[in-house]
Amino acid sequence: MNVPIDTTTRTYRWCDWTPRLPAPRRGTANARTHGVAVANDGRVVVFRQADPAVLVLGPDGTPLNAWGDRFLGAHGLTLVQEGEDEALWLTDQDSGEVAKTTLDGETLLQLDRPPLAVYEDGAFAPTWVAVFEKRWGGNGDVWVADGYGMNYVHRYDRAGNYLGSITGEEGSAGAFDCPHGIWFDTRREESELYVADRGNRRLQVYDPEGMFKRTVGADVLGCPCAGAVYGEELYVPELCARVAVFDADDQLIRFIGRNDAVCERRDWPDLPAEDLRPGLFNSPHGFAVDADGSLYVVEWIIGGRLTKLETS
Repeated sequence: MNVPIDTTTRTYRWCDWTPRLPAPRRGTANARTHGVAVANDGRVVVFRQADPAVLVLGPDGTPLNAWGDRFLGAHGLTLVQEGEDEALWLTDQDSGEVAKTTLDGETLLQLDRPPLAVYEDGAFAPTWVAVFEKRWGGNGDVWVADGYGMNYVHRYDRAGNYLGSITGEEGSAGAFDCPHGIWFDTRREESELYVADRGNRRLQVYDPEGMFKRTVGADVLGCPCAGAVYGEELYVPELCARVAVFDADDQLIRFIGRNDAVCERRDWPDLPAEDLRPGLFNSPHGFAVDADGSLYVVEWIIGGRLTKLETS
């Protein structure tokens, strides 16, 4: 169903792609869609808690490929550019796996759990990866958010060697509470590492060396999951139940698909299909933007939902 969405600065058409997602072999009782990315050629990659976990769709939503039988705790999906090649970083919240793969599923690198005393008894449950890519003047460092474990964000070099960690206590904001999603923001002269400090309802911002700089959105965010940059705008999917859009100065511009009341329902997020309304989000978890400015949102709901907001 196509529903016009007017966001003042742009108008989108709401397109539900969920019926085109291939049925899982395992994980049917879950299959939550957690991550999404768009490759340079327009292919859309979805990461879900099922077997297969990685779905590759054409620009029109046609299923092209599916792989990944070991990611039943599938969580964060990050697409990176390495010269002319692209790769994926995948995190599994259950197994603790952090893997770099090709878009066809070949494993290129796996990161070890950090050698810290906190993990002698504590769980390592990684939720997302950010890479300081060369195209942004970066050194290839890999940052891993342990959002469902010990609330650390860990730093590795491009070869997978552990370098250090941050906890949120480096600056004035205080300790992370579920550092859920992380990404490099490239809107300014110097790239910055953003952390969706979900439990604290804010973003924390660091320089590429892990030095704290500031917080963003503490007065407007409710449940930030991740982030994606397009042009001068930052898009932040919020689990309860909207996408926040910030300008180049990190000031809130608008919400897209806002549906706050849905989070008050006892059956949230797993509403019956007839109660999932086009034009309103239920539980945004992952977000991506393609070269044309169309938006892609995956939601934390059993069976999953993939929505494309096409520019019009």
